[in-house]
Amino acid sequence: MRKINRIIENNRRNLTKKQVLILTLGITMLAQPLSIAIPGAAYAASSTTSTTAAKSAQEQLVRVYEEMITSGAKRVDYKWANKTGTGARQSNVHVIEVDLTNPNVKLDVMNGKTGAITGYASTGTMVKNSGAVAGVNADFFNTSGKGVPMGAEVLGGSLIASPSKLKGMYAFAVTADRKPIIDLFDFNGTVTAADGTQWPLAGINKASYTIEPDNTYSHVNAMYIYTSAWTAARPDVKDSSTTPTEVLVVDNVVTQIADNSMITGTPPANGYILRTHGKAAEFVRNHLQVGETVSSNYGLVSQTTGKAFDPGSLQMLVGGHTILVEDGKASAFSRSISGISGTGNRARTAVGYSKDGTKVYIITVEDSDNSQGVKLTELQQLMVKLGVWRGVNLDGGGSTTMITRPLGEFSAGLTFPTEYGTVQRLLPSGLGVFSTAPQGQVKGIKASGSGVLFIGQQATYEMKAYDTYYNPVDPGTLTPTWKSSNAIGSFSGNTYTAQKAGSTTLSVKSGSGSDELPVEIVGGNQIAQMTVDVSSPVLEQGKTGTISVVAVLKDGRKLTVPASSMKWEMKGFKGTISDGKLTIDSIDEGAKAGYVIARYDGFSSVAVLAAGADKKFDDFEQTTYPISFSSTNGVVGTAAIVAGLSENAAAKALQLSYDFTGGSGTKAAYAVFNTTGKALEGKPSAITLDVLGDNSLNWLRAEFIDNSGKAHLVTLATQVDWTGWKQLKVNLPADQMGYPVKLKRIYMASIEDGQDERSLTGSVAFDNISFQYAALVAEPPRTKIQLTVGAKSATVGGQAMKLDVAPLLLKGTTYLPLRFVTEAMGAQVAWEPANKRVTVLRGDKLMEMWIGREEFLLNGLRKKSEVAPITRSGRTLVPIRLVSEQFGLSVNWDGKAGTITVE
Repeated sequence: MRKINRIIENNRRNLTKKQVLILTLGITMLAQPLSIAIPGAAYAASSTTSTTAAKSAQEQLVRVYEEMITSGAKRVDYKWANKTGTGARQSNVHVIEVDLTNPNVKLDVMNGKTGAITGYASTGTMVKNSGAVAGVNADFFNTSGKGVPMGAEVLGGSLIASPSKLKGMYAFAVTADRKPIIDLFDFNGTVTAADGTQWPLAGINKASYTIEPDNTYSHVNAMYIYTSAWTAARPDVKDSSTTPTEVLVVDNVVTQIADNSMITGTPPANGYILRTHGKAAEFVRNHLQVGETVSSNYGLVSQTTGKAFDPGSLQMLVGGHTILVEDGKASAFSRSISGISGTGNRARTAVGYSKDGTKVYIITVEDSDNSQGVKLTELQQLMVKLGVWRGVNLDGGGSTTMITRPLGEFSAGLTFPTEYGTVQRLLPSGLGVFSTAPQGQVKGIKASGSGVLFIGQQATYEMKAYDTYYNPVDPGTLTPTWKSSNAIGSFSGNTYTAQKAGSTTLSVKSGSGSDELPVEIVGGNQIAQMTVDVSSPVLEQGKTGTISVVAVLKDGRKLTVPASSMKWEMKGFKGTISDGKLTIDSIDEGAKAGYVIARYDGFSSVAVLAAGADKKFDDFEQTTYPISFSSTNGVVGTAAIVAGLSENAAAKALQLSYDFTGGSGTKAAYAVFNTTGKALEGKPSAITLDVLGDNSLNWLRAEFIDNSGKAHLVTLATQVDWTGWKQLKVNLPADQMGYPVKLKRIYMASIEDGQDERSLTGSVAFDNISFQYAALVAEPPRTKIQLTVGAKSATVGGQAMKLDVAPLLLKGTTYLPLRFVTEAMGAQVAWEPANKRVTVLRGDKLMEMWIGREEFLLNGLRKKSEVAPITRSGRTLVPIRLVSEQFGLSVNWDGKAGTITVE
C-alpha cells in the first residue's frame, strides 16, 4: 500500500493441531507447476514453459504457473506484455484466485498489530500472526501518521475503522453471505445521551486528516469514537489543530469527562472514548454526566445506492484507492493517480471479482530485475483479461507484497521480490486468505527444491504431503525415493549433484503417490556475461575480502554462481578462496597485478587486483574541521558528531537527522564537510564506511568535487533498508573524475516519485570512513613490431626476430601469429589443446578465443567477431583487427609493401 502523504500531510502543517497421516496417498495432485522455479531466488516458481511458449507470442497475458494454496484458493502466475509483437516489455503477474462458493476458504483483514487498528508489520508477519495461508498489502496510509489505514475496516464482522472523507476512495468487501462488493462508503453513526439528545458521530478510530473537497480539518466540531482497537495516542492539538474534550464510557456508562483535555491511557475492551471538539464538546458539557448512561450506534452507507450496512452483515471490508474496472471494462479513475505514480512502471496490488460474484482475484504485479512493473492503465487492461468484472487499486508500488503458502508447506513465504528485494515494508493492514477446512486425508505428495542449478552444485530436495483440502500434513512416516530422468546429475538420498548442463526431471515416489519437479542445469553457453566481484581490489599480502560471481544469462536472468561450481585460477599471487572470501597468502616476486580468474563450463571472467592501500579519512574521534547541515526544499535537520551510538559508548560518530515533511519535490538532507569539501589524498578508487541505518528506505549518497569543480554523485545505498550498523563499500567513478578530489557531503535523499513510500523523518550515522587506493594496472610498454605478409622474419623494437609461421592474408583479413604479437607486447598467453582455447592476459584485460569460433570473451562479456582465429602449421593466428580493437593496439597496414606495423 502506498500512503497518500501529500493528501494527509496537507491536512496540517500544521493452529496447530497435530495432524494424523493417512498412509493411502492419492496418485495425482490437482494443480502441478507448469514450469521451473524462478532461478536464483527463494521465491516460488514462475517462468514460461514450452507449453505456454507454444501459445502465440502475440498474446499479452499468458498463464505460466498454477498451484493450489488451500481448498478454494490457488495461485496463478502470468507473463504480461505491454504490447503485442516485437519489443514488448515483460512483467510478472501473480494472482490468488479465491472461490467464494467454497465453504473452506474465507477472506478477512489482517492488521499490523494483532487485535488493533494501529501499528505496523510486514505482510509476511501479518500472515503469520493471523494464521492466514496467503495475503497481500491493502489500503493506503500516512507513513508519518500513527500506523492506521485511511479506509474503513471490517474485521470478522466488526467495524473497527470508518472511511476517511476523501474523494473516490473505494473499498473491497465480502458480505456475510459471501458476496463481493466494491463500492464507495460513508460512515453513519450517533451518540444518544440519557436525556435522549443525539449527536452525530464523525467516525471511529481515525487519525486526523483533511476532508475533501472541503479542505477542512477532520476533527473540528466533530465527535469520534475510539475503541480498544486504537492503541496509539489519540489525535492531540498538534495532530488535529483542535483541543479535545474526551469522555470515557465503560459498559455504556459515562465514567469520566476531561474538559479541554485528554483522558490518560487507552479505552478498555468493554468501553470506548468519545473525542470531541467545538460544538461536539458543547454537546458533552450540556448532555453527558458521569454516572449516566450513553449509547452509540454506527454503520456504513453506500454512496452509490444509499444502502445501509450493519457491520454484522459484512464478513470483511478493507479500503482501497481508485476504481480500476467496472462492468468488465477499464473505468475512469475515481481520484487522481499522480500521488501514486500511476503513470509510471511500478509494482501494483489490486483486487477484483468476476461478473457472477463467485470468484475473487487478488492481483499483484512484480517490479524487479526480471519484471518491469506496469502503469495503472496497463493494470486495468490485464485485469480485464483476467476476467475481472469490478476491481479496485490497493497500492502505488512500494508496498506491493504477496505472501503465499506453497502446496505441502506449513509456512508461507514471499512469492516474488518486492521493489526493495527481500525487504517488506511495514504496513498497518493487509488482505488475508484463510483456510477453514477440517483435517482431511492425505491426497498427494509434492517435490520441493531449487529448479535451477549450476554444474557441480549440490541441492537438497524435500517431499511434502498435502490433504484433500490442499493443506499440509506431516510426511514424516513416508519413505521417499528420488530419481532423475537422465544422467546429467545423480542422487545420494535426497541430495542431488548437478554434473552436466541440460534439463532433467526429478521425481519422488512414496507408496502410490508421486510428483515431478523440472530442473534446469545452466550451461556456459547460456551465459552472456559473468562478473567477479572482489570487495577490495588491493593486492596486498594477508588481505582478505569477499568474492562472488554473478552470471547474466542470454535470456536476461541474473544468477549467483555458487563457489562449488567454479574453477579458480590465480596469477601474480597465491591465495585461497573459502566460504565466499578471498585471502591473499603471498604475492609473486615482481608482480604488478594479480588476476583472479573464474571459470565455469567454458566461460570465464576475471577480477584484477593491483598494489594499493586503505587510508582512513575520519573516525570522528578528533575531527578538527567544521561539519554542518544543509538541505533542499524546506527540509530541516541536524548534522553533528555524537557519542554513544555504538557498543563502545565513548566512541564518536557523525549523526545526520532529517525531517522531510515540509516542502515538495525531491528532498535532501546533507552533512557537509569543511564547508566546501575536505580534500582527499591521491586517486581513491573506492570508499568504505560504517552506516547506522534507520530502515527509512531513503537514498544514501555522497558528493565529490573534482579539480574542475564538477560534482560527482555516488550512490552508497539505493535504499537504507536496515537498522543497526552496516559496512558499505562502493567503487568511485575514477575514470570520470579529475583528481585531486574533495568529499563535499554525504546525504539522505528522497526523490519525488514514490516519496510517500519512504519515511519522512529519521536519523542515520556514519563512522570509520576510509578510501581505497588501488593503483591502475600498468599497461605493458609499447614496442614497435613490424611484420610482412608471407615472411617469417620480423623486427621487435628494431631487433630482428624469426616467426614459426608467417602473417597471412586470407579473404581480405590479415591474420597474425597470436603468441608472437602478444608476448612481444608484454601479454601472457596460454593454450588449451583439448578445448582449442587460447587465453590472453594483458594489462587489466582477459581475452579468450577458440579456433574456428567467431565468439570470444573479454573480461567476462561474450562478444562476436566477424572472423574467427585459425591455425596454420600448428600455430594460432588471429584477425589483426580483433586483437587491435580489444587490446588497444595501434595497427597500420601498408598494402603496397604488404607490411604490418603493430605498437
